[in-house]
Amino acid sequence: MANVTFKGKPVTLLGNEVKVGDKAPNFSALANDLSAVTLNDTKGQVRLLTSVPSLDTGVCDAEIRRFNESANSLGNVKILTVSCDLPFAQKRWCAAGGIENVQTLSDHRDLSFGEAYGVAIQELRLLTRAVFVVDSSDTVVYVEYVSEATDHPNYEAALEAAKAAK
Repeated sequence: MANVTFKGKPVTLLGNEVKVGDKAPNFSALANDLSAVTLNDTKGQVRLLTSVPSLDTGVCDAEIRRFNESANSLGNVKILTVSCDLPFAQKRWCAAGGIENVQTLSDHRDLSFGEAYGVAIQELRLLTRAVFVVDSSDTVVYVEYVSEATDHPNYEAALEAAKAAK
């Protein structure tokens, strides 16, 4: 498993670490309208998947805004951000921030995404910060588990991987 800290303290990640070349694990999370969303719902598309601890923190806010602003330069890439925030809070946050190019999903109910991608923090029942790019054939082509969950991911590397994926 990836070694991750949260505010400098080591945390335990649940699930399986995902690696480049793996078949992307399916998951089920809740959209802002409480409908179930799975990876299979976007089959045939390139997906940039991010997990964040909470939309209501400075780094998470900045991260989602950055990916939202970069979405137009990515072409036909679907951007999904998963957190354990409630769907209602995610909807409110997106509306207040003008987030239109990133779909936020809630993993609060089952930790399905968190366990499938090895990003669920056992001690906090939050997701750690990570970025995955999945190509149109469901192969993982980019992975970053951010070693300190309160730090920013490598935006440029993730965006380049999404642009290069087919």
